[in-house]
Amino acid sequence: MEDIVILLAIKKIGIALAKVATHQASAKFAKYGTQLLELQGSMDRHVRELRVMHDVLCQSAIRNPNDAIYESWLEGVRKVAHNMEDMVDEYLHLVGHAHDIGCCFYLKKGLKKPRSLLALKCIAFTLKEIEKDLSHLSETRRHWVPLINSGDYSNSNHILKRSQDLANISRSLDEEDLVGVDENREKLQKLLASDILERSVIALLGMGGLGKTALAANVYRKEMKNFQCHAWVSISQTYSKEDVLRNIIKELSGDKVNTVDMEITCVEETLKKFLKKRKYLIILDDVWTPEAFTYLSGVLIHNDKGSRLLITTREKCVAELASSGHTLTVQALPDDKALDLFCKKAFPSSGSPSNKAREGLPGYFDRIGDTYHEFPAELKPLAVDIVSKCKSLPLLIVLVGGLFRVCDKTVKGWNKMKAQLSWELINNSSLDHIRNVLHLSFIYLPTHLKSCFLYCSLFPEDYIFRRKQLVRLWIAEGFIEERGESTVEEVAEGYLNELIDRSMLQLVDRNIDGRIKKIRMHDILRELAVDLCKKNCFGATYENKRGQSLETDVRRLVVHKLKEDIHQSFLSIHRLRTVITLDNSMPSSTLLPVLCKKSRYMTVLELSGLPIEKIPDAIGDLFNLRYLGLRNSKVKMLPKSVKKLSNLLTLDLFGCDIPELPRGIMKLKKLKHLFAEKIIDPHWRELACCSGIRIPNGFGNLTNLQTLQALEACEDSVRYLRELTQLRRLRLWNVKGINFEPILDSLAQMQYLSFLEVNASDVDEVLSFNAPLPMPNLQKLHLGGGLAAGALDELFKGDMEKTLYSLILRWSKLTEDPLLSLSRLSNLQYLNFSGAYNGKKLRFRERWFPKLKVLYLGDLPRLSQLKIDQGTMVCLEKLYLTNLKRMMEVPTGIQFLSTLQYLEFGEITADFLVLLQRFPAIKDKCWQHTLRV
Repeated sequence: MEDIVILLAIKKIGIALAKVATHQASAKFAKYGTQLLELQGSMDRHVRELRVMHDVLCQSAIRNPNDAIYESWLEGVRKVAHNMEDMVDEYLHLVGHAHDIGCCFYLKKGLKKPRSLLALKCIAFTLKEIEKDLSHLSETRRHWVPLINSGDYSNSNHILKRSQDLANISRSLDEEDLVGVDENREKLQKLLASDILERSVIALLGMGGLGKTALAANVYRKEMKNFQCHAWVSISQTYSKEDVLRNIIKELSGDKVNTVDMEITCVEETLKKFLKKRKYLIILDDVWTPEAFTYLSGVLIHNDKGSRLLITTREKCVAELASSGHTLTVQALPDDKALDLFCKKAFPSSGSPSNKAREGLPGYFDRIGDTYHEFPAELKPLAVDIVSKCKSLPLLIVLVGGLFRVCDKTVKGWNKMKAQLSWELINNSSLDHIRNVLHLSFIYLPTHLKSCFLYCSLFPEDYIFRRKQLVRLWIAEGFIEERGESTVEEVAEGYLNELIDRSMLQLVDRNIDGRIKKIRMHDILRELAVDLCKKNCFGATYENKRGQSLETDVRRLVVHKLKEDIHQSFLSIHRLRTVITLDNSMPSSTLLPVLCKKSRYMTVLELSGLPIEKIPDAIGDLFNLRYLGLRNSKVKMLPKSVKKLSNLLTLDLFGCDIPELPRGIMKLKKLKHLFAEKIIDPHWRELACCSGIRIPNGFGNLTNLQTLQALEACEDSVRYLRELTQLRRLRLWNVKGINFEPILDSLAQMQYLSFLEVNASDVDEVLSFNAPLPMPNLQKLHLGGGLAAGALDELFKGDMEKTLYSLILRWSKLTEDPLLSLSRLSNLQYLNFSGAYNGKKLRFRERWFPKLKVLYLGDLPRLSQLKIDQGTMVCLEKLYLTNLKRMMEVPTGIQFLSTLQYLEFGEITADFLVLLQRFPAIKDKCWQHTLRV
């Protein structure tokens, strides 16, 4: 954990010593060059010391949690890193001011000095105190920490013992504890028994606690007799190559081959020679890195004897090294299987139905899955809730079932145990095994992923994260490192993918193009992560629970629920870096003023949904602010002081009733994401369903802007669009024909644009696309307004034929069938016609739209015939047909859509519903309807 804190401090010092800050400091303190150089030199020495300390901590991150001396030393490290971060923030604030404040301090002897110089000296003094603390920490570590980092208590021995204990526990699970694995067990046995002589590699993939090792052990015991030799070894990230190879030889030979005095190369050759003519089965349990497997796989030779390697892993990148088609993903148990397993542990007497159950007497329920369980029926709802809490992890269910086995079998007794289950997960020694299983996953994360993972734990159970917002928050917090030419957003998305591949976060939904859309955190992982956050002052949650108190040094705060006013809840908020509120009903009258006044280091302020009406002028004092979220609040204007938020990256005003931004917004040159759009028609049926915001002349200064949603187009504003060459997402509202030429000219400069929406000012305006848009990365195009004849043919020439995957046409008033022009979009996956076509017929021909997944046809007043040829839209999953008043017959060829998963007929007549109910081709499809009012 402390490696995270140090890494963030190192990044912050790096910003302070970067060219921009150094140039600002030199300009401001030209008269005090000597003092400034001494200060910068001191920071440079400190950052070198912190880097060494960070590397040492990364190597010793896997440690015995009972090392009280080491934990005490780490607490000192954390405090120094936090003090360093505070000091650097003060320095950046000081050098960031354009002019000296002008006030003077009068010292006791009448000496008069500029305030900025005194502030510089104060920072220098703080830095010297930090230097003393660093020296003390180094001395303390040399004297005391080595005492507990030796012998059986060393970090490496501790983690190896922990890994071996976990493997032994999983291997020794009873047969009855293996529930819901029949399919994977059968597949695994078939792969092991295959007639293929080439050595194959099989992988069992899944998060910790799913029972990978238990399943492998179960099959291993049954199948090892079919091999001439066999071995099982547990791997960890601290594994020793020599020890692993010697253990393999020991097991394979039955302890007949002595390798104690051999060099590693000799051990390798001995193993190769032993395996050369034998059919072997070797289990490599809990493999963490591709490098570990690649090395071992090279020693475990290919001998064309039908040998098999079976690996268990939590890492997708390791499982990808298995033979083609030989990866089995172990999933969480289905609800009924999970409940069955819990009941076996909580009520061990099960099997055939008891007489009472057979007679159907009250107070007992019979069957869960394939097993009968006898216990009071009033406990069933509690049992379901408890199993849900365990999130279907077999190992956890077994251990928690043991807890409930020994407690009072009453509703009162079970409620009591359930209420303290979170506490038990963290503190009960009998649950050490599950804690260790999940804690290992965290320990083995690289430092840059640890902070991102812990951050997610500050949100409520089952909270659904949206990729884009989570990425913006991570960036604002400073968690994301720049890598080559990739944007930090791209790097952050890579982090997210890595956490999912490591089973640390769960994928909930993908966008239509396959990118991550929604994710969540496993509840049990969250419980352990929350505990780590609390112990290490990384962050805290506030839920208005009885007896809850906040740590005085907490850096990040996520408020789940808050009934009383802010003054009564937080006694010390001056060091807060982040405040995120999730309860829209909480009092808000004093929240923002208090934070602006007392939390001057604030970095992330996410207050979306709160009924805030006024932003105080003091918001400008939050010099460190990088993220300001006021989405769906009642704010009607921003104060002029926002111009001082020079570090702001994200400004979210979506849903606010702010017609125009202040002129000072032009000074926010680091701003990347601006959301300022208000929804008028939530159903998006009207052309003017949203409105944008007016931005003062000169907003071309915002050259780092990547997201602009949305701009009210006018003659003055569109002239500055051409300066925003870094834009990735752009929405324009109220576009008039007179503005269209400069808009097209600006779009030609936006080579990175991936999403574009252009909406006309009224239904009579025409979007005059008369040439292809030269945007090689455009993926989504939404057009609202009239299109001239032939516009689509011109528009979709060039790069867009290959890159575009989402197209929405609204109120286009097309009179000719547009499908022929659109059919060249071979990668199109989403197509939406809303009031876009005035013709009577549409025909989807064979081989058109081979990747289309979603088709929406709505508000087409004259459409009477829809024909679908066989072989068209071969990937279509969802079809929406809404408000097609002239359509009197079921679309011809709908039966050819074999991949269709969802079909909806919206706003139809009762007579048309009768036709649908009688149509045989849709009887077997999942379809819904709404009747016309």
